[in-house]
Amino acid sequence: MSDFSNEKFTVAAVQASSILYDREKCLEKAISLIEESAKQGAQLVVLPESYIPGYPYHIWLGTPMWYHELFKEWFLNSVEVPSKTTDALCEAARKHNIHVVIGISERDGKTCYNTILFIDNKGKIFGKHRKLMPTHVERVHWGMGDGSYLNVYDTELGRMSGLVCWEHTMDLVRHSLIAQRSQLHCAVWVGFSSITGWDTLFDMSTELSARYHAQVGGCFVINCQSTVDKDNVEKLTQTDYQKEWIKPGGGWTAIIAPGGSILSGPLKGKEGILYAEVDMKLIADMAHWHDAIGHYSRPDVTSLLLNREPYKVLRDMNNANNISNPKNGSGHDQQSVDQIMNLLKQLEQNLRSSESDELSRRLSEIQREAVHAFTRGN
Repeated sequence: MSDFSNEKFTVAAVQASSILYDREKCLEKAISLIEESAKQGAQLVVLPESYIPGYPYHIWLGTPMWYHELFKEWFLNSVEVPSKTTDALCEAARKHNIHVVIGISERDGKTCYNTILFIDNKGKIFGKHRKLMPTHVERVHWGMGDGSYLNVYDTELGRMSGLVCWEHTMDLVRHSLIAQRSQLHCAVWVGFSSITGWDTLFDMSTELSARYHAQVGGCFVINCQSTVDKDNVEKLTQTDYQKEWIKPGGGWTAIIAPGGSILSGPLKGKEGILYAEVDMKLIADMAHWHDAIGHYSRPDVTSLLLNREPYKVLRDMNNANNISNPKNGSGHDQQSVDQIMNLLKQLEQNLRSSESDELSRRLSEIQREAVHAFTRGN
């Protein structure tokens, strides 16, 4: 699609508390926030990290033996994809004609993932991102995503991407999305500034990451965080130490323009929805000065390698199709095939320029044999 086809539209960034760890009540609240955003004219709404069934704050408050029952409650209320929960989110998006990006704890078998769902205004899930590296003690609750989830999606509004929380500190990961020409980046975070001693640090980390991504990527960033309400604090705390450690509040939510200026917000310490008009031609303004993957890049000096192969626990050694991720009907990744073919073409051009007809002819034969080998399958 054209980089600037949908010139102006409204986006919404939600800052709100979850109802820990109640999937149905979180879903009900999420649908009401989607409806409210649509009533205000938004065509895209972004909700925070792990909004359903809520972020597992208990992992920071005690030992695994202490929070075992909380873990079980959180685990059982995590969201399977697809499920009745995702069906309800899709129906809300369709009913209100709005694109929805929402953080969930996704349960897949006996492992959960910190996941972003992308739903279009027709009610279809068109993308999913699993957080690559759970942060610190998050690793006892969430598994790791892989490169197959680092995608930018074409939508009616523009090219859309998303990352979770401190993934925004992983510069190569961020740049992999910038390199795919993301225009609308959805940054979902937990409201960690509700943690004693982290209020200033986490707000600063969030703002720096969001505005820097908008500047380097030349894209819009819809940055949203959750908050912690009094009911959440009561559910999570038993000791005086715990009650001192986590307080109601938190959140740093803003909508940021290409280049890093703030269009709306920041909203801090309370629930609310921010709105801003997105003018896609602002991306063209930035193009005059900077393009990190075009006229202001040097891929001949530094380049980025992205492994898109899905992580697999089971590999059938008797079936080559299971050893790699088949994209072209064989046991070979199409991207790898394309890279090899491009190298062969470059070598062929070099040989022809040196007027070596015999070598050029032989290389053409090798090229045809390579194509046959890759497409034949096993």
